Amino acid sequence: MTARNWKAVQATSLRHALELDKDFAKERRNLSVERIAEQMGLADHWALYKWFQNGRMPLVLLASYESVCGADYVLRWLAASRGKLLIDVPTGRQVGAVDIQTLQSALNQSVGLLLAFSTGKAEAADTLASIQQAMEGLAWHRSNVEKNRQPELELGISHD
Repeated sequence: MTARNWKAVQATSLRHALELDKDFAKERRNLSVERIAEQMGLADHWALYKWFQNGRMPLVLLASYESVCGADYVLRWLAASRGKLLIDVPTGRQVGAVDIQTLQSALNQSVGLLLAFSTGKAEAADTLASIQQAMEGLAWHRSNVEKNRQPELELGISHD
């Protein structure tokens, strides 16, 4: 089984976003639901299962949940569902060929899905997720180019 490309994943619903955070924690950090709940300070891990089922996690626990999981799919879904883009803060670092190829791949996939959607061969949710990913990539590169003249130090930045 090949590992999932987490940078290319986009949540299609709040429940899906909660599950993606959980799956990321399991795959990348080897955390079970029980360990996630423990690290969040919850007395009972069954509460997490209930929130996964109904998609109604208390907002005050979201930052703790995503911090423990090491992912931010819920936050990204919330922003996207309101028509907003959410990007990591660029540091002004020099980009490499892989960064540009990743952007180009996201843009090509997005255009391909747009074409397929226009002929009824692609789902709206998949098309929207691809467009969101491409726009976030472009926005990050735009901000990175703006900051290039005054780069910041990459302190404590995780590149998961």
